[in-house]
Amino acid sequence: MELGELLISSDAGGALDALKTARSLLKKGGEEVPIELLNNTGVLYFEKGEFELAEQTFKEALGEGIWDSFLSGKIDNSNTDCTSYCVQYRDMTLFHHLEEVGTSVELPWDKVTTLFNYARLLEQLYDTEKASIFYRLILFKYPDYIDAYLRLAAMAKARNNTPLSIELVGDALKIDDKCPNALSMLGNLELKSDDWVKAKDTFRAAKDATNGKDSYATLSLGNWNYFAAIRSEKRGAKLEATHLEKAKELYTKILMLRPGNLYAANGAGVVLAEKGHFDVSKDLFTQVQEAASGSIFVQMPDVWVNLAHVYFAQGQFSLAVKMYQNCLRKFYYNTDTQVLLYLARTHYEAEQWQECKRTLLRAIHLAPSNYTLRFDVGVALQKFSASTLQKTKRSADEVRSTVAELKNAVRIFSLLSAASSYHTHGFDEKKIETHVEYCKHLLDAAKVHCEAAEREEQQNRQRLEVARQVSLAEEARRRAEEQRKFQAERRKQEDELKQVMQQEEHFERIKEQWKHSANTSSGKRKERLQGEDEDGGERKRRKGGKRRRKDKKNKAQYESGEEADRDNEPEEIEEEDANLMNDHDDDGADKTRDHLNAAGLEDSDAEEDADAPSSVVNRKKRAWSESDDEDDRRSEQMPESSPAGYKENSDGSGDEAGGNENNRNRAIGDEDEDDE
Repeated sequence: MELGELLISSDAGGALDALKTARSLLKKGGEEVPIELLNNTGVLYFEKGEFELAEQTFKEALGEGIWDSFLSGKIDNSNTDCTSYCVQYRDMTLFHHLEEVGTSVELPWDKVTTLFNYARLLEQLYDTEKASIFYRLILFKYPDYIDAYLRLAAMAKARNNTPLSIELVGDALKIDDKCPNALSMLGNLELKSDDWVKAKDTFRAAKDATNGKDSYATLSLGNWNYFAAIRSEKRGAKLEATHLEKAKELYTKILMLRPGNLYAANGAGVVLAEKGHFDVSKDLFTQVQEAASGSIFVQMPDVWVNLAHVYFAQGQFSLAVKMYQNCLRKFYYNTDTQVLLYLARTHYEAEQWQECKRTLLRAIHLAPSNYTLRFDVGVALQKFSASTLQKTKRSADEVRSTVAELKNAVRIFSLLSAASSYHTHGFDEKKIETHVEYCKHLLDAAKVHCEAAEREEQQNRQRLEVARQVSLAEEARRRAEEQRKFQAERRKQEDELKQVMQQEEHFERIKEQWKHSANTSSGKRKERLQGEDEDGGERKRRKGGKRRRKDKKNKAQYESGEEADRDNEPEEIEEEDANLMNDHDDDGADKTRDHLNAAGLEDSDAEEDADAPSSVVNRKKRAWSESDDEDDRRSEQMPESSPAGYKENSDGSGDEAGGNENNRNRAIGDEDEDDE
């Protein structure tokens, strides 16, 4: 526990671990945990931002008491209206009433500090009602507890109740008139009340009370010099420079004593920015911002605003806007009208008129009675309208919007002029009338611009319509051309398909003719062979198997006779085959063979001739036809020749008949020899 107390000022994390270990050891040993240990543990939790653990620790340290009744709501509100006493921070009637009704209002001395810390925690959690009751409970039991007066004064100041806050600080000074904290707080309240002389004396008294060692008193005196330098009713540049130099001296003195004082560093940065040293002041503000962001106890929205001011002064409007917006969101929940006014001014300088107008309207919504914001809105509308009319190219919509904004500006300035007649708002009526006249002049000019813009817009619409019609016509022509090409391609495909089908049909007819001719030729060949076999048998029976050779002369006559018969034979089949083959070129023959192969209908003869030239195939087909015709002629001539020969022998022309007979027998003998 002693180790934790030693580490509190240097190592808060180590101190918390040591105190937690001591607390665990005491509980294991069955010993009672001291209130001081629990109080210090709760404070360390509070500094780390672990508010729930801090509240549990403070409750454990306090134990049971009147505070439990306030926290749990056990006090009968019908008899005691606690809410009516919450705002009256100096009123102790609540506790007197509780004692009258028999409720014990006891607060041991060793629990006063813990109850004060618990009230401070409730104040941090925005439960100001219970916090004010606990502060007043401490003062009811221990009226000399100055810190309770100062916390109540701070709560009254937060409610903008400056007179009540000054009274509470005065009560603290009655106990100790040289309390530096009370004097510094009183000086700030007097400065806020615009009582500069009293504020300066109070700050000096606070500084003297600590012999110049109290940083807060010195800081307050430096702030006083800075505010004196930037007051609107300055008496001269020389006096301004004097106050700024004095403020810088005081801030530097504090930083030499306490280099980690963020408020002194922020003040030094402000003075440097006022002197035009923007880069140095920006570095200071950035360091202060980073240091303040790491602590939950230091809430410094001023450094964010000051950094945004520096960006604004350097012309970096986008960074300034972002910084103002972050400050509004982080510290003020977007409800601070002054920061909103800074943001609107940045938009105005960046010529973002619509953003400026929207920001000012937000501020007016938060502060409806602030007529300065209304005046700024009128100026923004006037500037927006003038800039729009000065454009070389503007649309009719922009001009119409300008006319509407000018009418709003005239209405706002007229209302401000009327309000200035009855109330004092710090406006110069002549200046407002000047704004009204200027807006009316812009309104008259805007009407002319509006007519010109409408004519130009009408001409643009006509040109666009003509261009649209031309585009539509071109599109229609293109589509018609595409449709024509599509139809032509389609007809071409249909013709090709029809031609292919005709070729296939023609090929089928040819194939059928080939198959028919092949069957006919094979049948005739079989009949011829059969007839020859029968004729050969008859000759063998007639001649008794005698073979004779015929002479060369008869053979020549026989061959010449056969050639004459073949020449005189009709050539119907030959002509038909020739016509069919002439209809198809080599490509047609290839296609025919492909179709036969695909159908599986090509005969053996065609397979043999597949690789042969077309001339060879034609010669083979012609030979087949001639052989078939010759067989037919022989079959017809043979039965007629035999009776004629025999008849001539009977008439005495046996030599010729015998010669013919010898020829026939020789032919048959030759065939027999071939068969053998």
